[in-house]
Amino acid sequence: MDEKKDVRDIQQTIIGNTPIKEKASEEEFFNVIRIVAPGTNMRTALDGVLKAGKGALIAVESDWLPQMCDGGFRLNSKFTPQKLIELSKMDGAIVLSRDMKRILSANVLLTPDSKTPTNETGTRHKSGERAARQAGTLVIAVSERRNEITLYYKNIRYHLADSKELLRKANEHIQMLEKQRELFDRAVTKLTQFELRNYPSLSKAIHVIQKGITIQKISADLKKYIVELGKEGTLLKTRLKEIISDVEKETDLVIKDYTKLDLKKSKPLLHDLSYEDLLDKGNIWTIMGYESLVQTEPIKGWRILSKTNMLEQDIAAIVRAAGSLGKAIYSNIEFHKNIIGEEKSKAFKEEIENLKMNF
Repeated sequence: MDEKKDVRDIQQTIIGNTPIKEKASEEEFFNVIRIVAPGTNMRTALDGVLKAGKGALIAVESDWLPQMCDGGFRLNSKFTPQKLIELSKMDGAIVLSRDMKRILSANVLLTPDSKTPTNETGTRHKSGERAARQAGTLVIAVSERRNEITLYYKNIRYHLADSKELLRKANEHIQMLEKQRELFDRAVTKLTQFELRNYPSLSKAIHVIQKGITIQKISADLKKYIVELGKEGTLLKTRLKEIISDVEKETDLVIKDYTKLDLKKSKPLLHDLSYEDLLDKGNIWTIMGYESLVQTEPIKGWRILSKTNMLEQDIAAIVRAAGSLGKAIYSNIEFHKNIIGEEKSKAFKEEIENLKMNF
């Protein structure tokens, strides 16, 4: 995504008529990160302020920002990194237009409501976080003392790391993902072997779910680093797509097969578990409606049947008619003819037999 489109996204998606105290969505957060990625004019300006040994407070215009701005002077000048670096020598905040193409004002005193909660300690950072929450906008604090850049957007506080640190963290996450993907594939293979022999295993299903959700959580963290890296993260983005390919789909089908509730109820609860909580199988089987690892009910077999070339509606028809994976894959062809017709039944039985042989 190019910088110009990101600016439009900022203007149209996240800086518009935003109610105070509204939480930021993931899409909004990524759009903000893209604006300050290495190689953008804004990141050049922010890095320049740090190199000059100065601090700055930069706020993007919104409907609610003017009421907390006091003093300063009007510029309405085209934004350039050099201008912002020079203006950072003043004590007050710098206000940018909604599209971040113009510097509207400088040396402005931001006066947000002091009752707005903040975990910050410094005056500049407290003011930045409160203004971002109250005005529903983006505020950037550059600290010469801490030598760091902090983004505030709605309820989000995010510290920008330098490119070298980001690359190091991103590569560590890639290595973790590769290892977890290897463990995930092994767990899926074992579960498939058991299920194709009509021995569903809740324990092995939970192992797949553990690894699948862990991969998705790690990849979510990595995506933030990749977005922040901008063009420097292109190769990492490609590698990430390769590693996580089909993980979410496979994990969802396991949940769908084994949960006593349903996928829509179980999935968000499972994803809310921390890394530590995921290690406890008891947390997983409880969320899926079990009191222990003892499984007495057959599974329907959505995952195994989805490994064939059957259309989703045909798989659903077989699941409804069979009621269990065992009956779905071990019944004779006459059973399937009555559900999906003769031609499809032959193809289905052949694919199932090939699966059994391969596993």
